[in-house]
Amino acid sequence: MKIEETQKLKGQKILVIATGSIAAVKTPLLVSNLIQVGAEVRCIVTSSAARLVSPLSLATLSRNRCYEDKDQWDPQREKPLHIELSEWADLIAIAPLSASSLSRWVNGLGEGLAASVLLATERPVIAAAAMNTGMWKNLAVKTNWQKLQQFPNVITLSPAEGLLACDRIGEGRMANSEIIQLALESATIQRFPLEKDWQGINLLVTSGATIEDIDAARYLTNRSSGKMGVLLGQAARFRGAKVDLIHGSLQINPALLEGLNSIEARSSNNMLSALEKLQTSADVIAMAAAIADIQSKKCSFDKVEKGKLLESLKDKFEIVPDLLKSLVKKKQAHQVFLGFAALTGNDDEIQKLAISKKQNKGCDLLMANPIDRLNQGFESELNGGWLIGPENKILKIPINSKFSIAHHLLDAIKIQLMTK
Repeated sequence: MKIEETQKLKGQKILVIATGSIAAVKTPLLVSNLIQVGAEVRCIVTSSAARLVSPLSLATLSRNRCYEDKDQWDPQREKPLHIELSEWADLIAIAPLSASSLSRWVNGLGEGLAASVLLATERPVIAAAAMNTGMWKNLAVKTNWQKLQQFPNVITLSPAEGLLACDRIGEGRMANSEIIQLALESATIQRFPLEKDWQGINLLVTSGATIEDIDAARYLTNRSSGKMGVLLGQAARFRGAKVDLIHGSLQINPALLEGLNSIEARSSNNMLSALEKLQTSADVIAMAAAIADIQSKKCSFDKVEKGKLLESLKDKFEIVPDLLKSLVKKKQAHQVFLGFAALTGNDDEIQKLAISKKQNKGCDLLMANPIDRLNQGFESELNGGWLIGPENKILKIPINSKFSIAHHLLDAIKIQLMTK
């Protein structure tokens, strides 16, 4: 299969704006990360942010001049700087976005270079809010944030909960740089204006590998990293969905879980129990977790000695029940189910097996991906395969980043939702 372009931010012109929140001390890390993936970066700092983060640091990291309010009006320029920068940028990240800058933006006040750029731009903007918990919970700020969420060119990243600079524990911490970068990638994949086509939709997604204990020291599992399911959840969140993630063992950066309602489920029984509690409130259920297919009938709470291990394993295992098939039996009329199948074989064999699995499980869609090929399946940053749809229609999914494929799957699911 042909590999599509996977470095979504390579060559992108990204304008990073830092406003007056203490979280501005994290902006240099974001700039550094963007440079490392091949983006071209320029920076703006407000007068308040310049007291918190050095414009020289941002200029050094970005390999470009860092602009301040004093630079806005220069008689030597052919265009006003805020127009020049808004037209230069392919993408804008305002990280952090303070309460004051939020208020100016949503109320159309062009005071200062950053505010003027945000009013002038017609490009996608990622807005990562950061402030004290009390400020974030203030009715005026909440109202402004709700207004911003309706802007067609903006992906909003609400602050996360954690220990803040004021020693308070609560909401207010700026989204980590990995999530901001992922949101920028999302903006390059989504159609513009950025459709919030998943607003009002509840997505329940599973990911990761389940673990089945044998004894106190040993267990059965598989090689799934869990990244496909997590990225599916993040892609849906950026498009407006409410996302519940039930996950087994994950081999990913924990930062990628930020913003998702994450529930850990170690075994298949744990996962089924969590799924049954949330199934009725979900509009879409995507089963991307890799379930360990075999479980012990009775786990030993003691470690079995090596010399007795083979004897102890005889006749002590059973097949794990099919979680997706079990949930589909309780499917509501408005719900859409997406299954995943990790398969091996040639193209024809995989497609035939995928169709059989879809029919057996009863799901609306099934994503089948080979795991015995380069750049696909477990432990890979890429994926590809075939999507089996209604009436067993087969759609080829070219090898691409798992995040791009996540958006592709969301498009396919949305079509099914519209037919309900």
